[in-house]
Amino acid sequence: MDKKWQAKDIYTVFLRLALGTAFLSAVADRFGVWGPLGTRNVGWGDFSHFINYTRELTSMMPASSVPALAWIATSAEIVFGIALIVGWKTRTAAFLSGLLLLVFGLSMIYGLGLEPPLSYSVFSASAGAFLLSTCDEYKFSLDSITS
Repeated sequence: MDKKWQAKDIYTVFLRLALGTAFLSAVADRFGVWGPLGTRNVGWGDFSHFINYTRELTSMMPASSVPALAWIATSAEIVFGIALIVGWKTRTAAFLSGLLLLVFGLSMIYGLGLEPPLSYSVFSASAGAFLLSTCDEYKFSLDSITS
């Protein structure tokens, strides 16, 4: 393999960091790291508001399942975010991130309509994650050290 960096190597690192930090930023919002609800650019501000948002997106599910779904999504975003940033099991993390974002986007359509997932680029992020999962190698990653 060629050891020189190519443009695609820079793009994959950028995509890993963009997806990973976006996941972790959303999680930080749920736990009030960016401030309480009502603060500029804060979507939830605490986990109870995120559970309410999850309820809007999953109204087809039993109400009793909503807190568990919120925690599952949050846990997945933490794991995928960290895995993408450090480049560990990148192919799997990217593919599962693409699935998570696709389900999230479809749930947004169901609960909120077509505009929100388009305006928040959820499908673009999903497509980027799926594309990242097809790469042959991941430079500047734990995967490149361990393989």
